[in-house]
Amino acid sequence: MRVTRASPRIGAVKYLNALPLVDAWPGQIRFDHPSVISGELARGALDVALVSSFEYLRNPIYTVVDGVAIGSRGAVYSVILAYRGELSELKEVELDPASQTSVNLLRCLLREANLEPELILTAENTRYAAPGPERGKLLIGDQAMQFREQHATGCKFYDLGEEWERATSLPFIYALWLIRPEVKSARSIAAQLRALCDQNLERLPAIAQSQTRIAPDLCHRYLSDYLRYSFGEAEKNGLQKFRSLCQAQGILGPTEPDLRLA
Repeated sequence: MRVTRASPRIGAVKYLNALPLVDAWPGQIRFDHPSVISGELARGALDVALVSSFEYLRNPIYTVVDGVAIGSRGAVYSVILAYRGELSELKEVELDPASQTSVNLLRCLLREANLEPELILTAENTRYAAPGPERGKLLIGDQAMQFREQHATGCKFYDLGEEWERATSLPFIYALWLIRPEVKSARSIAAQLRALCDQNLERLPAIAQSQTRIAPDLCHRYLSDYLRYSFGEAEKNGLQKFRSLCQAQGILGPTEPDLRLA
């Protein structure tokens, strides 16, 4: 069945990194953690969503909006493994389950570096506490940025974007706009989303100044210096490389469907 709603049901991750892709959208947007939005898109509660790239790799039924994404080429600042001591001495890493993309990226990077700490889910009441000896902590999004500011002198930070580029010489894509297959107006929606991103990139200083969760100067530096919002050939190659590593390590099956773009 083809969906012909006048206003598509749209969801997005509720982090600062999404602002250039969603700010000033004329309709309603449902915001939540990446894992929640992925689940709602997968079961058809949303028509369109800005969601973890791993959702597409895991379940490639979607049309992908071409040209725009949330990515980095080098350090990303907001996807980090915080630890004390030496990385090679880590015995455990606490995972933030909010993003399957970041969790599986960390799995790939650690295995490529021949590091095999035990990966465990973070207890809710210790999620943003500093890690103990021989124990690291995966943090993402706004919370990761706040954690870095609070623990700048007490922790070391393994930036997953920086390590990905060092290992592959490619950009990494954290989130994509995905459109469910039954949505009839995919091309029109995609064009609107690309136009919105172009407009917002022209007004990043104003967007950063309007935020209260993170200091405006840090917010602007983060949005303009660390993040990239393109989804061109290099970014698609990076996404394909991520798929290949996940397949090699048994995280994904061998299927490699064609990338459907709008």
